[in-house]
Amino acid sequence: MIQLEAATNYAAVVRPIQILVMAVAVLFFARVLRVAMVQSRPADDVRGSRRRRGGSLALEFIEPIDRTGERVEVSVPITVGRSPACDLSVQDTYMSSRHARLMNDAGDLSIEDLGSTNGTYVNQELVKGRVQLDRGDIVQVGGVIFEVVR
Repeated sequence: MIQLEAATNYAAVVRPIQILVMAVAVLFFARVLRVAMVQSRPADDVRGSRRRRGGSLALEFIEPIDRTGERVEVSVPITVGRSPACDLSVQDTYMSSRHARLMNDAGDLSIEDLGSTNGTYVNQELVKGRVQLDRGDIVQVGGVIFEVVR
């Protein structure tokens, strides 16, 4: 009787742990798949032509998930950071209080890192100075990811 009871307790403890580990693994692979899909998406190549088909460039949140699809129009210079004093304040632990500045020059969008701790990236390359953005570029500011859209 004691041996049967020990086996029942073992199964009652191990089964929920197995289910929890599987759920975490599925969530991890879903996240990896999402990032891979975003990074492998072909960017519309508009680098060769400076003519605009209409409308200026903007940023659209990819991450965090709760802000996905939210659009950020840049008509005047915008400061991005964790501080409530920033024009675009995002609570992210990897973002500096004043992280980066976005500017719109007659429809051309550019970004400049403001000396942040974790850096600003465009298409996975560290930004040094002011960098012009093109449609389809992926911008990472701290842990926040944007796509440049029209």
